[in-house]
Amino acid sequence: MSLYTPDRLEPSDETDAHDIDETGAVDRAPGRPTVTVVVPAMNEAKNLPHVAARMPADIDEIVFVDGHSVDDTVAVARSLWPEAKFVTQSRKGKGNALACGFRVATSDIVVMIDADGSTDPAEIPLFVGALVAGADFAKGTRFADGGGSSDITFSRKLGNKALNAIVNLKFGAAFSDLCYGYNAFWRHHVQVMALPAVEATEAQWGDGFEIETLINVRVANAGLKITEVPSFEQDRIHGESNLNAVRDGLRVLRTIRSEQRTTATHLSPAPVPQG
Repeated sequence: MSLYTPDRLEPSDETDAHDIDETGAVDRAPGRPTVTVVVPAMNEAKNLPHVAARMPADIDEIVFVDGHSVDDTVAVARSLWPEAKFVTQSRKGKGNALACGFRVATSDIVVMIDADGSTDPAEIPLFVGALVAGADFAKGTRFADGGGSSDITFSRKLGNKALNAIVNLKFGAAFSDLCYGYNAFWRHHVQVMALPAVEATEAQWGDGFEIETLINVRVANAGLKITEVPSFEQDRIHGESNLNAVRDGLRVLRTIRSEQRTTATHLSPAPVPQG
C-alpha cells in the first residue's frame, strides 16, 4: 500500500508513480510532494497497531502528538513508528494537539487523521491526489458517493446537516460534511488557519473539537480551493470516544457565530481619513 495505490481503489495502468525493488522497498516518485501525517492521540495504545497497519508505506514524515496519555500510547507509537517526531501537546484538546503537530510538520502536504481507527490511513492517497490535481484543501466527507459511516448516529447526522447548512449560507461555502476531521492541505496554508498559539498556558478557543469547524471556515474565508474527498468512517476499535454530541455541537455553533463576526469586521469599509 502506497501513496499512489489507495487500498480501496484498483490501480490502473497509469498508476506507475514508483517502483518496488527486489527487497520490497518503495522508491519515492521523482518530483512528488512530500507528505506528513499528524496523529493526535490520548490513551489509544490498543488502536495504534491497526492505524499503523493501514498507513501507506511511503509517508515521508509522521508527527505523533501525545495528549498526556496515561496508558502505553507513546511506547506503542515509538515501537510502530521509531522514526516519527514525537510531541507532547502544550494544553488539552484535539485542537491544541493539531496545532502542536502542524507546527513541527515539514512536508509539502499535511494530513490530519484520528488515532482511534475511525479514519482509514489507506485513504490518504485520495487526499494527496486531490491536492496534486489542484486543490488547496482536501476535505473528507462521509456524505458523498464512495463515503459513509458505520459510527455516526441519526442525531449527530441531523446536527451536522443543520450546522453544515448554516456555514454554507453564511460563508458561501459548499461543504457536505462540516464536522468530519479527516482533511489534508498544502502546509503553506497553515497560516490562514490562524490557530491558537501553542505557547499559551491558559485554554484557548480552538483547543477543542471545534477546531475542525474553525479550520474549515477560515479556509473557506481565505478563498482557498476546496475539494471534497469521499471517506468512510469506521467505528472506534477500542475505548470510549471523548466526543459529546450536545456539548461539542454547541461549541461548533459558537465557532460559526464567532467567525461570522470576525468576517464581518474584516469586510467593513476602512475609515476615511479626515482632513
